[in-house]
Amino acid sequence: MNLTRRTLLMALAPAALAQRRKMWKPKLGVLARFSEANVEFTRQEGFSSIGLWADPKTSLDVDTLTDAAVENVKAVVARSGLHLSVLGCTQNHINPDAAARARTNAYFGKVIELAGKLGVAHVGTASGTMPGRPLDEQVGEIVRVYTEKYFPLCQKHKVRILWEPYAGGPNIATGPVGYEALFQAFGDSPYVGLQYDPSHLVWQMMDPIQCARDFVDKIYDVHLKDTEIRWEILRKTGINPLNRARWWRFRIPGMGSIDWKAFFTVLMDAGFEGAMNIEHEDDLYGPAYQGNDFNEGYKTGFRAAHQFLRQFVPG
Repeated sequence: MNLTRRTLLMALAPAALAQRRKMWKPKLGVLARFSEANVEFTRQEGFSSIGLWADPKTSLDVDTLTDAAVENVKAVVARSGLHLSVLGCTQNHINPDAAARARTNAYFGKVIELAGKLGVAHVGTASGTMPGRPLDEQVGEIVRVYTEKYFPLCQKHKVRILWEPYAGGPNIATGPVGYEALFQAFGDSPYVGLQYDPSHLVWQMMDPIQCARDFVDKIYDVHLKDTEIRWEILRKTGINPLNRARWWRFRIPGMGSIDWKAFFTVLMDAGFEGAMNIEHEDDLYGPAYQGNDFNEGYKTGFRAAHQFLRQFVPG
């Protein structure tokens, strides 16, 4: 048999690739307000991670949270065996109103400190915005505020700030244009990245798969949520309905327009091993909470999403 160098390399390539590629093992979980009941539900349903909201007036409101309460959160999560992947807190970090900005910056600084106390590596948020101002001016102000107010705390507590692409909030990190401007301005900063939620790209009429592919090296945490485009309404009303008809709505994964096979393939190719938490905003499985605890209908939505996701996500 005459083996050339080319045929030998072609024969060895699949084996070498198999040795390099790891089995895909992301952490699959849910987003929740903290309560012992919600943590226990997440554990019982077989999830491996959980993300917790730390916005004002939640159970992790940092302006009222005591040291004893923080220790209780740590103990409850530790007993569950779940990975606490992220704290969520949506704020306008560059609010044009100076007093409101000062309050926001102070609150968010406390959230970073709470993440450090809980051993959480990421805080999810919006970038901040000054509506009506030029993009480069907003980017410059975001860089200045983060560098002065947040990065010293991120360094101390080993926390990274992640942007979710929610265009309905105080945010310019809503897709490729904002991402490119921000990451170019921040350079190689280890303190910023993406909390990628493909559902927000869909209702903005962007391509969530290509965007994930282009920025996958910046994705550290994922929100699993779908978007249903209600074409029967959209074709009648357009994207700015005079009668305020809802032509899109959030759904649990599998009930909307996202090509989940293609999305997860992007993450698999990149070797993503972080957390992917279901952000349940599907009103057809509601209401959401009874106090801080999941309502029974809301739990059904998580279960249905979990059943769908098991097709693609191991564990």
